[in-house]
Formats: sequence, C-alpha cells, structure tokens
Amino acid sequence: MIYLDNNATTRLAPEVAEAMARCWASGPLNPSSQHAAGRAARNQLDQALSQIGQLLGADVDSPAGDALILTSGGTEANNLAIFGIGDPAGPLVLSSIEHPSVMAAARSQAARGRPLRVIPVDSSGLVDLVAARELIAEQTPRPALVSVMAANNETGVLQPLGQIAELCRLVGVPLHVDAVQMIGKLPFDFAQVDAAAITLAAHKFHGPVGVGALLVRAGVEVQPQIYGGDQQLNRRGGTEPVALAVGMAAALRLAIETQAETAARTAECRDRLETGLGQRLEGLVVHGAAAPRLPSTACLSFPGVDRQTMLLALDFAGIACSSGSACASGSSQPSPVLLAMGVPAAQVDSALRFGFSRYSTSAEVDQAVDIISRHYNRLSRKRVVEKVE
Repeated sequence: MIYLDNNATTRLAPEVAEAMARCWASGPLNPSSQHAAGRAARNQLDQALSQIGQLLGADVDSPAGDALILTSGGTEANNLAIFGIGDPAGPLVLSSIEHPSVMAAARSQAARGRPLRVIPVDSSGLVDLVAARELIAEQTPRPALVSVMAANNETGVLQPLGQIAELCRLVGVPLHVDAVQMIGKLPFDFAQVDAAAITLAAHKFHGPVGVGALLVRAGVEVQPQIYGGDQQLNRRGGTEPVALAVGMAAALRLAIETQAETAARTAECRDRLETGLGQRLEGLVVHGAAAPRLPSTACLSFPGVDRQTMLLALDFAGIACSSGSACASGSSQPSPVLLAMGVPAAQVDSALRFGFSRYSTSAEVDQAVDIISRHYNRLSRKRVVEKVE
C-alpha cells in the first residue's frame, strides 16, 4: 500500500513503540497510587509531561506555570477548550473551516442559545482578517472565546495566527488554537504564540492513537468536562495513560529533531505529486496553492469524477487517501472547508486529500501519479460514455 493519508493518522514510529514497550514493562502504571509502583509511574508521567512542555516552549514544571492537560486525543482537547474556557454563556467566535470537533462543539452550544459568530475565509482558505476584526473587536458583547486553527486539516493552509492573536489581545479575549496538524511538522513555540490554549494529538506526528493534550497558558482557568477523580489538578478526571504520554513525548522529540529534513522531504513529495498529475490531467485543481501551506498536504480536485468513486478505485489499487476530514470520512457530505472557500460544486464533488510523512518516498509518489492518472482517465472516459448513452 502507498499510504498518503497522513493528515488522518501516521504510522507509529518504531522508536516510539520501543519507548512505550519499556514503559509498559516497567510495572503497574497508575500514577495516582501512593505505593512504590505508583510513585514510579508518576515519575515517568511527570518526565514525559515536562519533556513535551519543553519541546513546545511551555513552562509546565513551575507550580503556577502552564498546564498540559492529557486527553484521549485532539477531539476531546478541542471540546475541553470550547466548553471549558471563558464564560460558558458568552459569544463564541471561530473560523468557517474549523475541524468538526470544534465546529460541532460550538454548534451544540449555539443550539442551546449561546451566540456563535463565524469568520469567513477567502478563496485560498485564509481567514478574512477584516471580518475577524469586526467579529472579535467591534461587536458587542465581546467574545468569551475565539478558536482559529493553525493549519487546515484538508487543504494544509496556514492561518495568520499572529494577527488573530493580536486582535484577541487588544480586547482581552482568550484565543484557542487547534494546532493538531501543525505540531511536529513546522516550528511551533508556545511562548511566542499569544494563545490561551493549544490542542495537539500524538498520532499526527508518529505517536500513539488515543492520547492528545490541551496546553493551557498559566492563569487561564479550564472547567473540567470529565468528572470522577481529582487527576490533573481537577481539570480532567481519569487515570492518566502513562505509556501513551511517554509515547507522545518520544514522538514529539523525534518529530522536532527531524523537522527540517521531514519538511523538505514532504514538500518535495507534495510538489512532485501536484506537478506530475498537473502534467498528465487536464483541469486538475490544487486547493490553497496561492496561500502558505503545510509541506505535507495536497488537496486536489479531479473534475468530472466523483470523489467517492475515485477514492474507492484508488483504495483497490493500493493507494490510501481521503475525501476530507477523517472524522467525517464515513459521510458522503461535501467538504465544508471547500464550500466555505467558495469552491465550485464540481470541484468540491471531485476533491481528494493526500498527506505525506517522513516515511513517504519519491518512488512512491511517482508510482502514485501513474496509478491516479490511469484510474482518473478510466473513470472520466466511463462517465463520458454514460452521458452519451
């Protein structure tokens, strides 16, 4: 299989698997237990959290410092931010291209009467800063929370976080950043990003599935959404997954150590795919090409061919890709991201996403170009014949 769905999840790095195996083999792992085994588990957990914080430029070691709240993944962390930061009755502001775990959480609150303001994006997928200023700084009442992602999960477009953070700072509004797609792929320094909280998920950078975190700025209060224990200073009940936290720390360290090399490799693969297909397929559309993008993401439309049909054909041919967010991939609904960008219906209906990782190779990309071209030509010819008949 040629795996080109790394925005959905990445393969577990062998070094990470080894780190978790050593942790699991070290004994019982309940860091809340007061006996020796529990204290040993707590020590491993504290070391992992400290390392993650340092790698992200956060101070999680000081008693009154930043807080790294472990969650089951990016979805839970995003929900914790939306439901737990700021006045729960105050207006929410988010962009029109947020991940479903942000958008659905916000809409669930809007259904209960909480004001919701949505910032539009332009045709490249960039947040409209003029509209953002109006919705954040000029409308009353002031927002209780603003949530804008760092990099889009479908197009890879990088958002102008600096300008958004400045707007929030001017009016004293907390900013939450879903950084799930950016962490580990591009430099990210929490100390330099003026955000109240950021979300990350280990399986996006070759760590384990089932663990993520909400990194919260010192002094920002978070209301828990899971009760039943006083773990994590009462911010999130439940026994902490020590081995998964160790795996996340190992994966993040490896991702940052190899970041420059990986960024160059994935950018070369992305450009190679887009150029190769562009030379062979008339009408191919690259979404977000005019904006800064993650080096690892390509969102392409194959006009004249249904995205689900193309996806299944490529799957049978040994290529794994997706037709949008993995959290919505079981749905046949068109991409809300592309719709928000004003993409024509024919392009939305034929869009597929390709994601690369440090394990992607040029040889795989060349093979993928051949396979994709062949199946696109077959399906487009079939559609022409069906129309004639």
